[in-house]
Amino acid sequence: MSDFTLSSLEAIVAARAKASPEESWTAKLVSHGQGKAAKKLGEEAVETVIAAISNDRAGLVAESADLLYHLMVVLKIADIPLQDVMNELERRTRQTGLQEKASR
Repeated sequence: MSDFTLSSLEAIVAARAKASPEESWTAKLVSHGQGKAAKKLGEEAVETVIAAISNDRAGLVAESADLLYHLMVVLKIADIPLQDVMNELERRTRQTGLQEKASR
């Protein structure tokens, strides 16, 4: 089992965001701003859905990795730590999904 976590990915994104945009895709996305990064996140989400609907296991794994990476970039640009998202997920697990939706 791998020791790689979403926290590991968050740290890599943070480090690469500081690089030159000519040397790093992450830095390039960050330099283009939230609009470009969010658009790329949306594209990856669609590709993930297509792989899921197509029952393309390898494609779903690859596209899910792309989706998580681009989500980390969007969160980085927004200065939202992964821990904030994890805290929200933890908060939501204290009730059922149906209860959580009804409370909105």
